[in-house]
Amino acid sequence: MDTDLRHAVVVALGDLGRSHDYRDRADAGHGLAAFAEMQEALVPLRELVLDPGDTFVTRRTAEALLRRKDRVGLTIVASALAVANSNHSDWIHSAIIDVFSVFSDDRDDAMRLCEELLRDTGDHVAPGARQLHKVLAEIDPVLRPV
Repeated sequence: MDTDLRHAVVVALGDLGRSHDYRDRADAGHGLAAFAEMQEALVPLRELVLDPGDTFVTRRTAEALLRRKDRVGLTIVASALAVANSNHSDWIHSAIIDVFSVFSDDRDDAMRLCEELLRDTGDHVAPGARQLHKVLAEIDPVLRPV
């Protein structure tokens, strides 16, 4: 793994995330989600999930983070949910439903991760993890194991 190149990509995507064009910011959020485990990607990702200029950026970034289906992605989304206004919250909820409404195993795994977040994280994530868990619990996935 080339950490220098990965760092350069995160810096470039962070710069793109500060563009005046919402499409650039949405693409930056989508791309940065692949690097969410890198410390330098966390702040730009949080800012893009709560983009003040366009909720398309919120929706696209949140969906990309959720599609990781891991603790890192769920933590960033939960921390955003904890402070999101109702408009951003609605778009994050839409992303949650789109990502986790197909396979019950994915939804169930995400619920377990949210339960861990409730136990293991500080006050800035727990309220969002609670909200995320609630939305996940209301989803009736299309496909279940035989």
